[in-house]
Amino acid sequence: MKEKIIVAWSGGKDAAQALYALQNDGNVEIASLLTTVTEGYDRISMHGVRRTLLNEQAKALGLPLEEIAIPQKCSNEIYEQRMQQSLEKFQAQGISAAAFGDLFLRDVRAYREERMNRIGMKCLFPLWGKPTIETARRFIDLGFRAIAVCIDTQSLSADFAGREYDDAFLRDLPPGVDPCGENGEFHTFVYDGPNFASPVRVERGEIVLRDNRFCFCDLK
Repeated sequence: MKEKIIVAWSGGKDAAQALYALQNDGNVEIASLLTTVTEGYDRISMHGVRRTLLNEQAKALGLPLEEIAIPQKCSNEIYEQRMQQSLEKFQAQGISAAAFGDLFLRDVRAYREERMNRIGMKCLFPLWGKPTIETARRFIDLGFRAIAVCIDTQSLSADFAGREYDDAFLRDLPPGVDPCGENGEFHTFVYDGPNFASPVRVERGEIVLRDNRFCFCDLK
């Protein structure tokens, strides 16, 4: 009998590749995607992508989507409270684990494991420990398509906002920037891939700088 799990879903490339790996695992069944959405903005937290596109993405993947609403400038306490409420609901349905697209940040992994352990659930990290350049190239080679939607301008030029995440994007990254953006240098939105029934139709819109640091490319 397959183990029922949920997948922490940002809409970005690492979550997409983690999901794909699990779908090809044969030992698990994906019960739902799980995403935090910022109240008022109606967008994916951190990535800034519209909820409408998030829902189109889940539809293309053929999977249920659980949205956790969090307030703007959300405190860690509120985030953890709302996340736990959602996880406990899934646990009551017989779901034993949550999967994450983390690659190598040990403090992030330890935090997730500690929080999940509190409610008796475990974590899965299907991409963990793989060289990030290989992970990035595999994503592209598998046929996934993504757009850089958020750039931390302290790490990377704002010119990368709105660019296709492809071989040219990787070649143009300056030294010290992780090719998967694991240190928060950039975030992406995946609009097509081998597990998509059809591409999510997106148009690049306005590019905006927020907090004098984060450069967002609006997709619509």
